[in-house]
Parts: sequence; structure tokens; C-alpha cells
Amino acid sequence: MDAKKYLEKYGNKETYHEDLIRLKQGIPVQYIVGHVDFYKYNFIVNQDVLIPRFETEELVARTIKYINQMFKDKVSILDIGTGSGCIAITLKKELDSEVWACDISSKALEVARKNACKNDCEINFVLSDVFSNIKNKYDVIISNPPYIAYDEKIMPIVKNNEPKIALYAEDNGLYFYKKIIDELSDYTNDKYLVAFEIGYLQGEAIKNYAKKHLKDVEVLLEQDLSGKDRYIFIFK
Repeated sequence: MDAKKYLEKYGNKETYHEDLIRLKQGIPVQYIVGHVDFYKYNFIVNQDVLIPRFETEELVARTIKYINQMFKDKVSILDIGTGSGCIAITLKKELDSEVWACDISSKALEVARKNACKNDCEINFVLSDVFSNIKNKYDVIISNPPYIAYDEKIMPIVKNNEPKIALYAEDNGLYFYKKIIDELSDYTNDKYLVAFEIGYLQGEAIKNYAKKHLKDVEVLLEQDLSGKDRYIFIFK
């Protein structure tokens, strides 16, 4: 569905003409409407959080599959860089789980809390720069972190509207993957699953880094539905 048809279907009829002007000015239709569907649920979005995308839905679907294969009992999950809370909330709704979700942005956490309430879902939210305020150990760690290099060209509608803190990362976009991997042993149980969404050119670098710095793990690099490298799964 194109943006105009989306606005016609989901927008506010009373403000339609004003909203159409905003759309023509390059504001994403999801921010104009103020919400978006993700998986089977609906989430509030504004310019404090990324707009959830189909690739992230697929990350969640594959993570649920692997969790069901690996664990028989209730699982503990940490979502790093939760943004709107779409990953954490969906996992909580779909699995027998206790879920924590952290973000460095207090404004993003405000949105995530509203979404948890909207979806009748109990999540433990933590203001944290990756693991800085995390105290527990988990069965599952999942993250769709900032992964765009600062010199990488991206679509203007993304660059001009979505929060830069959720888009860009140092070390050619690899900073957060390396940081999570480096500190993983302090925050995971003996048996664990790590799930990452990644930039399509980063797969081999992250896979090799994980294999080098983690012992006795299996690392899978998987492609999205368009055939691009998009997901890393680490199993122990």
C-alpha cells in the first residue's frame, strides 16, 4: 500500500488535507497517522522511535521459532535498544516469558511503555546504555541496534525524520554488535540464544567476530526474504 492510500485508510479524516501536506513534505506516513501494525499487534510511533519494519517482524518470527526449539520452560528475554517496544512486546505476547527491554533514550521508553499498556503487556523497562544498568542474566538476548555507518548514504525520508541515535553507530556500524558480544558472558545463562538484525553488508564481519570472541557457540547468518544478509543467531 502506498503512503497516500495508507493515509486515506488509517489517517484522521478531519485532518486529512493537513496530513497530506505533511506527507508531501517528506514526513513518513506512519508518523503522521501515529501508529503502525507489527506482527499481530498495533504500536504507537512518533519521531522518538524508529518505524518498525517488515525485516524486524521476520527477526521476531525466527527468534520465536528458535526459542520454541531450544527451551521447554519459561524464558527470560532482554531486548536491547527497544525503541517502540515492538520486539519486546510481541515476544511477551507470543511466548511464556519474562521480558526486559532497555534503551538509552528516555523518550523512546515513554513510547514503549505506552505500547505495553496499549497491548495489555507487562514488560520490565530499563533506561540503559546497552548493559550499563542491566543486573540479571538471560536465556535470550535480542537486538536491532543502530547499525548504519556515519558516512553511509540512506534514504532522505529516513535520514530527515527518524531518530539519529537509533540509526547510526561507530566502527562502520559494528559498534553495538561488538559491545554486546564482548560483554555477553556476564548477562547470559549457560544455555542461551542471541538474535541480531544487521545491515546487509555486515554479516560476515559480525559472524567472524562472534566466532573469535565466544567459546563453544554456533553462529548462523541468515538472509531476509529478498536474499540479503539480515540476521545473526548465536546459540549456546
